[in-house]
Amino acid sequence: METAIAVMLWIHVLAGTTALLMAPGALLTVKGGRAHRRWGKIYFWAMATVAATALVVGFWRSRFFLMLVAVFSFYAALSAYRVLSRKRPALGQRATALDWVASLLALGAGGALIAFGIVKPTPAWREIGTVAVVFGTLSLALALRDLWAFVKPPADPHAWWYQHMGNMMGSYIAAVTAFSVVNFGFLPTTVRWLWPTVVGSPLILIWVTYYRIRFSRAKEAARPA
Repeated sequence: METAIAVMLWIHVLAGTTALLMAPGALLTVKGGRAHRRWGKIYFWAMATVAATALVVGFWRSRFFLMLVAVFSFYAALSAYRVLSRKRPALGQRATALDWVASLLALGAGGALIAFGIVKPTPAWREIGTVAVVFGTLSLALALRDLWAFVKPPADPHAWWYQHMGNMMGSYIAAVTAFSVVNFGFLPTTVRWLWPTVVGSPLILIWVTYYRIRFSRAKEAARPA
């Protein structure tokens, strides 16, 4: 079985490296264009592979924290991907069973991360307690936002755009975090885990705000004088 786990780890690393390299291609190409969709799909499936292998390895080696983080990290990418099928809720594009189940799993993972991060039942949890609470809070926020949108779809016709961009960038932060954890051993544990979130979250806010202003101006310009 250890041989199979070693193979899983190699697949995990290869998929993570692919995701790390492919995301900039999707971010920097014309949104909605062929190249954007191509790089985006490669990135999404690479992240799916990362999550699947992390769950297997985490379960085999009893690393519950890594399993929960895998659920949270992939949920950001899955939510970004699935929102594309709900662009027009007024035309019947609503959440499916997959959306509901995924959101509830992310909700549960977030709650578990917060609980274990606060209780710190083992030395390992004591070391990453702050990280667990931060990631758990983010997972809860993402899941609750999506669940609310399933029940009451947002009126803004560009809401799907903001969610797609924000969540994809959020999942990329998770990929950068994994790279940091593995390669930046010279940093304190908490810093190694959280600096990508601290740096990346404001960038997501700036990026989304830019498009909000851009769409708002376009709407104003289109109004008859």
